[in-house]
Amino acid sequence: MLEGSRIAAGRWEALWRGPEPAFKVLHLEREVPGLSCAALGENLWQLSLPIPPGLLSDGVQTFVLRSGEEQVGHFTLIAGQPLEADLRAELDLLRAELDLLKRAFRRHCVESGA
Repeated sequence: MLEGSRIAAGRWEALWRGPEPAFKVLHLEREVPGLSCAALGENLWQLSLPIPPGLLSDGVQTFVLRSGEEQVGHFTLIAGQPLEADLRAELDLLRAELDLLKRAFRRHCVESGA
């Protein structure tokens, strides 16, 4: 379970409670390098990711944390002109989830011969 997510000094940090994680962080379906994982105790892990400056731009940027094909969390950055509503971030999440469902459905069709 992902807990206590925050952004400080250009780094995203969070706690993971559970077995040792094997995560990747995606931005626009591309993996963001640099995710580190440090043990804090039994089944407690500190996750840390430097946010590449090249990914920061005006608007909403959504970063998705995945374990295999399963989305286990996300974080969103908003820069530039303030937005009245955070609908763009929600739309990015919906797109990411739809892409995940499409891949799973296609895999199911191939495996079942449908």
